[in-house]
Amino acid sequence: MKFVIKLFPEITIKSKSVRKQLTKILRANLRTLSKKHGVSADVQDRWDSLVIAVNVVDESERESIHRRMVQILSHTPGIGYSLEIDEHPFETLDQAYQLVREANREVLKGKSFCVRVKRAGQHDFTSHQAEIYMGGGLLKETEAASVSLKNPEVVVHVEIRNDKVHVVKQRIQGLGGFPLGSQGEIVSLISGGFDSTVASYLLTRRGLKTHFCFFNLGGSAHEIGVKQVAHYIWSCYGESHRVKFVTVPFEKVVTEILTKVDNGHMGVVLKRMMMRAASRIADKMGVPAIATGEAVAQVASQTISNLAVIDRAADCMVLRPLSTMDKQDIIAISRRIGTESFAASMPEYCGVISVNPLTKGDLAKTEQAEQAFDMQVLEDALYESKIQRIDEVLAEAESGLEDVAQLDAPALADVIIDIRHPNEVEEVALELSNNEVKTIPFYELDSRLGELDVSGEQRYLLYCQKGTMSKIHAHHLNEKYPGVFAVFVEPNG
Repeated sequence: MKFVIKLFPEITIKSKSVRKQLTKILRANLRTLSKKHGVSADVQDRWDSLVIAVNVVDESERESIHRRMVQILSHTPGIGYSLEIDEHPFETLDQAYQLVREANREVLKGKSFCVRVKRAGQHDFTSHQAEIYMGGGLLKETEAASVSLKNPEVVVHVEIRNDKVHVVKQRIQGLGGFPLGSQGEIVSLISGGFDSTVASYLLTRRGLKTHFCFFNLGGSAHEIGVKQVAHYIWSCYGESHRVKFVTVPFEKVVTEILTKVDNGHMGVVLKRMMMRAASRIADKMGVPAIATGEAVAQVASQTISNLAVIDRAADCMVLRPLSTMDKQDIIAISRRIGTESFAASMPEYCGVISVNPLTKGDLAKTEQAEQAFDMQVLEDALYESKIQRIDEVLAEAESGLEDVAQLDAPALADVIIDIRHPNEVEEVALELSNNEVKTIPFYELDSRLGELDVSGEQRYLLYCQKGTMSKIHAHHLNEKYPGVFAVFVEPNG
């Protein structure tokens, strides 16, 4: 099993030394991810690409390994696209054509197509001549419908490199951006909604090692939800690097604002307190910048004059990757990266909503409004803040859940609830012959309890890939409905 990784175009136009450094980082990231996902792979460096040779010892594992590799290659920053290839010795153009024909015969049936050839080395033909030769042959000797250079249904990719011909089996679209860790580190303020999750993703995609900072305005449900979506973003797009999740208890800060700050300034003052706290946390972690999901004019506190006033409270650089984006564009990205469902069902708490918020910020007036605020409250919040490794936030939530029953052999009457993210379910569905299986993503469990019989007559077994999320949710649900929920663990899991 072999893959050719094509670099994100912005990497290819860098100077030789910068390009070499970025490629080195991407190569290291791919090695780390392959190892984490249990794939034995050799990552080789070429000037214009990387090549991954995957070692498949057990043929029964081939499909699973292939699926894991596609996941890695489609979710790793720095990759333009990847090609899964079959490599053969190159002898003649006709021999290469015959290999291409046999590999694509079934795919081309009834379809319009075109051939794209990339060639490197000394040969007695050009890439264009090879495309014409192979295209004419495929049209004549397969059941393809027609050649279409502008809008083909199938694009046949071929690479001829010196004495090798690469027959492309699959083209895997990459994430783009720069290799993670190549552009430094940043602290992203995350609330779990559409904006902050998309901002965190865009920062990660751009090569920034992105830490998460959550200001808890009140409620454990919101904190658990934010930890889940932050963990999801990291595990999908940034797993090659360990990052931190910071929780800052802001309930008393909110109370202080509500009781001491005049109504019109409440929203801006709250944001300024967050900026002060985030700047201090970033400095403590040795990180030079912070980021938010704010977009100009989306809400009253996000007018350009208010944002300018808010930024004056920060002691470091503030980035806003969504600053000029429309809400619908943000939601579209959220949908594409898999965070839309999290955001749409995220428990929220907002205790600072001005009745008549000021839209034209004035630094002097805002600073005057802040004079009534006891800054010791903010100091206390910072003192009580908690910094965790992102890969441990859910493991910690799992601690103390020993009382949750785990079964690998459910009773016939048990109903299994698959609580995995829809992307995971689509990839590998859970199929059981003796039990009913319901699919309810973990972030929708609370809102869809009305669909379940929680009287105690029916038992439900929650299922997820690693069992962590199942334990957390079974524990919390059993606090309301004792004995109704347990965990299903596959016998080979």
